[in-house]
Amino acid sequence: MDAHAEIKRAIDAYKENAVKVSHAIHKRPEPRFEEKFASEQLTSAAEELGLKVERGVGNLPTAFRAEFGGEGPIVAIMAEYDALPNGHSCGHNLIAGAALTAVAGLSRIGSQLPGRIVFLGTPAEEGGGGKILLLNRGVLKGVDAAMMAHPMDAEYRTMPALATHQMKIAFHGRAAHASLAPWDGASALTAVLQFFQSLDSLRLHLRDGSRLHGIITNGGQAVNIIPELTECQILARGKTSKYAKEISERITRCAEAAALSTGTKADVNVVGGYKNMINNMSIADRYAAHSEALGTRAPVARPDIPTGSTDMGDISHAMPAIHPIFAISSHGEGSCHEDAFVKHADSPRGYDAMIRVAKAMAMTAYDLLREPELLKAAKAEFAERKES
Repeated sequence: MDAHAEIKRAIDAYKENAVKVSHAIHKRPEPRFEEKFASEQLTSAAEELGLKVERGVGNLPTAFRAEFGGEGPIVAIMAEYDALPNGHSCGHNLIAGAALTAVAGLSRIGSQLPGRIVFLGTPAEEGGGGKILLLNRGVLKGVDAAMMAHPMDAEYRTMPALATHQMKIAFHGRAAHASLAPWDGASALTAVLQFFQSLDSLRLHLRDGSRLHGIITNGGQAVNIIPELTECQILARGKTSKYAKEISERITRCAEAAALSTGTKADVNVVGGYKNMINNMSIADRYAAHSEALGTRAPVARPDIPTGSTDMGDISHAMPAIHPIFAISSHGEGSCHEDAFVKHADSPRGYDAMIRVAKAMAMTAYDLLREPELLKAAKAEFAERKES
């Protein structure tokens, strides 16, 4: 049996179904942890493929897991499907569609697989850390390697994703009448403004590639009252988890200094964060070879390209993993999180790329099951590059 050819034929036959599911998810964008419609679309599609689906895994209502194949190693193919406030501007409907399509191709040879495939639905990538929760709750126990692919405006076999620390900071002041007796108050608004000015100064001293951004979520309660409470959210990004932590410690000092100078109190909480992505080159190179054979070159991404963050980074610290990037728009036409990217995520070019990438992922997953030396090399590389 030519397994690669059989997988590709199965994927081509499944294209219409895959596009239908991806399009439906695109039309019904749902925020993190609320992806009920998307989860149902994907689980129903998996059941139609003959797979047994476990819903609500890891105590996450919109997560799911389906496993199939023969005896041997286990490879997970991950789907994301949450949206942003401006819709599917990150193209997670295509991530879900690519994962489903890869699974459809592999399920065609089912029990003939020299190992097992896990189709894993991972909610809340956009700040919720769904994969981290599933990892910590044992849902990936026994998995040998993992993969997914993400749309963008470029094509790469790797993604140099940054580590993050997500912080919530509140300033507590003292209320007073803003006209009658402002001297009796301690302004939490002044504190948060001084804090943001300090953050702007801090950026000058961060290492190249770092990012620091935030929003004020509560700027006061009434214009004629000295604000007694303000709140903000901050996201620190660094090339390593260690450096993201260092940035968050400096942010804490900025908040404390702003509080000291304004007679207020700063309440600082780190509420989450993602690890940087360790791209497993043994697997990524095999994915790229399949992509090139399908007509699209997927080079290694330069380490200095502008990038974001993903909870797939945490998976890559737990097992060999890849997170290739595939182009659904040209550079300058719109990229992730932009309004313009919403239409690219529901375009013929987007769906054609989704199917192509599904083929490359499916064949790569099959190779990991079939070739002990490939998986051994991936694990050896993981052990060597894994960060403490």
